[in-house]
Order: sequence, then structure tokens, then C-alpha cells
Amino acid sequence: QVQLVESGGGSVQAGGSLRLSCAASGNTYSNYRMGWFRQVPGKEREGVAAIDKFPATTYAYHDSVKGRFTISQDNAKNTLYLEMSSLKPEDTAMYYCAAGNSPRGGWSLLRPVIYNYWGQGTQVTVSS
Repeated sequence: QVQLVESGGGSVQAGGSLRLSCAASGNTYSNYRMGWFRQVPGKEREGVAAIDKFPATTYAYHDSVKGRFTISQDNAKNTLYLEMSSLKPEDTAMYYCAAGNSPRGGWSLLRPVIYNYWGQGTQVTVSS
């Protein structure tokens, strides 16, 4: 089992920055793939950024956040981060951290189906 707790959300103006954190505990999560997802009411959860470790370290970003968001991981602190800059109103959503160790198959790193542990979420609101 892996427990995930997000923090760092809040309200910012367009163009601002936020850093989300996801504290992990439980099994050795450092070997898991890790991702950030977001969801707004009435829409499906979408992958924002993700890291996989096997067979090689791989990063994936949603097209809408490339160049603005950066995912990183500090294994010593058991923490996953999402640095968000140049925020836009359309980035407003509940952001979730996720971890997975099930077979990935041919799925994109940004698909929720390959993640089996989820945090409770942290709200990000960007005003224009």
C-alpha cells in the first residue's frame, strides 16, 4: 500500500506560480511510476505530468502544460513535486497525485488506468 497526501494548492492570478507537493508513505514508492492529474466538475480526470522509471526514466507532459509545468521527485524526502508557472485560468482544477506499479501495457503515462494509488487532491484556482 502507498499513501499519498497532496499540498500546495491555492488561489493565484493568471501568470502566477505554485508548487504542489505529494508526500508518499508505505511501500517503496520510489520504484513506482508517479503522476499528477487534474479534474474539473463534469469532465474526465486528465493526466498533467508523469514519471516512469522502467525500463528507463521517462517523463510525460500534457501538451497544454509543456514548458510551464515541471514534475520532479525527491526520493530522500519521499515527495513528488509539480512546479507550475505561467498559470492560466484553464489550469483551474482539483489536482491529484497518483502512484502505480501495475503493468503499463501500451498505455500512455498520462492515462489514469495505470495508476492504482491516489491522493485526496488539492485545489488550484487561477483567476484572470
